[in-house]
Amino acid sequence: MACTKGVVFDVNLLENSTLEDGLAGWAAVGECTALSVHNEEPEKVPTETINTVADDYKPSGRYILAAGRAGEEDGLRRAVAGALKPRVTYRVAGWISLGDGAEGSHPVRVNLRLDDDDECVVEGGAVCAQAGRWTEIKGAFRLKASPCGATVFVQGAPAGVDVKVMDLQIFATDRRARFRKLRKKTDKVRKRDVVLKLGRRTGGTAIRVVQVENSFPIGACINKTAIQNPAFVDFFTKHFDWAVLENELKWYYTEAVQGQVSYSDADELIAFCDRHGKPVRGHCIFWAVENVVQPWVRALNGDQLRAAVEGRLRSLVTRYGGRFPHYEVNNEMLHGAFFQQRLGDDINARMFRETAQMDPSPALFVNDYNVESANDPNATPERYVELVTDLQKRGAAVGGIGVQGHVTHPVGDVICDALDRLAVTGLPVWITELDVSAADEAVRADDLEIVLREAFAHPAVEGIMLWGFMQGNMWRSHAHLVDADGKLNEAGHRYVGLRQEWTSHARGQVDGSGHFKFRGFHGKYVVQLTTGAGEMKHQQFDVGKGDGPLVLDMDL
Repeated sequence: MACTKGVVFDVNLLENSTLEDGLAGWAAVGECTALSVHNEEPEKVPTETINTVADDYKPSGRYILAAGRAGEEDGLRRAVAGALKPRVTYRVAGWISLGDGAEGSHPVRVNLRLDDDDECVVEGGAVCAQAGRWTEIKGAFRLKASPCGATVFVQGAPAGVDVKVMDLQIFATDRRARFRKLRKKTDKVRKRDVVLKLGRRTGGTAIRVVQVENSFPIGACINKTAIQNPAFVDFFTKHFDWAVLENELKWYYTEAVQGQVSYSDADELIAFCDRHGKPVRGHCIFWAVENVVQPWVRALNGDQLRAAVEGRLRSLVTRYGGRFPHYEVNNEMLHGAFFQQRLGDDINARMFRETAQMDPSPALFVNDYNVESANDPNATPERYVELVTDLQKRGAAVGGIGVQGHVTHPVGDVICDALDRLAVTGLPVWITELDVSAADEAVRADDLEIVLREAFAHPAVEGIMLWGFMQGNMWRSHAHLVDADGKLNEAGHRYVGLRQEWTSHARGQVDGSGHFKFRGFHGKYVVQLTTGAGEMKHQQFDVGKGDGPLVLDMDL
């Protein structure tokens, strides 16, 4: 791990978290703010939590009420006990609610201010809180240097809205412990016992089983410039299964000027993928965020815009009919509503319906960011599920959920909780645009590993796409796995190591009953059998999902 020396895990750094001593250590923020301690009614105390700071933790029911707040910056604060260490990921956990009478939901944020740099605000997490229910905060933060001290602040919600805080905690995350759990989970979710029946006469014969393809694809985005680099092509073709075009299929790219449509760059990239046997995801037909919609589209009136949308659908979808296994239909609808605001609430579902009518073969995805990070009240898993449900009610054949994964200081249990909440839809989930940014390469490697392990171990996730991997060809800085000269950095080595860990090979001898048993990851295999005459025989077989052992009669 990047930096765990001297770190004590499973210890809350905010003392008296259950408020046994009343308001000791807590102070009001704001001249009009008044703090008081209360006991929640037993039937309203939360019963479920992802807080892992202690195995026996249950919400206490004791909370602080911050009343009389005159502005969004008002709330409450408390000094953090003990020294926070740099490069360590800390979890912010607890429960937030709003005072009785508050209408609707409002964001409440937990931030830290460093004692030696009062202007520096470290985001610790945010929730969309409301009256009458408790919302668990699942934030995280990491410091670049050791501060003299730190103070945690709970703020947000409009003036006049009371804020309730229960069991606020800050503790260091133990990734090693999490990895041990994930390995066990991965073995259950991604592997299966296999019995190869080869006949008694083969008893004692040398046998080798080689996995040639994992059924869980991991891919990467590509662009026109990147594929001119031999080092990029070499790493991509050896270590990735799928591709997605970074920009070349987007509307602003293919029709920057109205009426001048060109798919030449997209065609070039798709042909490149065809040569190397890499399936391509269709990203994306539309993009809901206004500031990425090209100016000529923004200038259209309602009727003109509707016609342009229809033209874009016919142009793109009919051209590539049957070509893409996935389409992202209208990117980032949790964060943008350009088409919906101008063409009505049904336009998003209509995009799905018409895409499916023109090309019924691809799975049609929603796609958005911050869903896995628990730091964006606009992009909670619950809001994502509501979006999917609304689309389905309007006749949209939603075929998958895209979680982008542009992450910083990820926390495993937070990611897992988000995936669990998305899994209730029954739809496959893909991590569609994964990049992990950290200037410290060791930290980057650790962060990348936790996201990859969480995704690979989760039964709802069916694939991962990295949003680049090579320096100079990345949207985010400090996220590359391969340096510009083609050399792997620590994150790159970690990625390659995980791919090797998730590949099964077995060798030995056929037993006296003519059987060979092994446990392997789902995917395609080749069995090699050496006969007594020295002849080598081969046969392919597939290992799919299943609870019981897979028994196969081999014709060798």
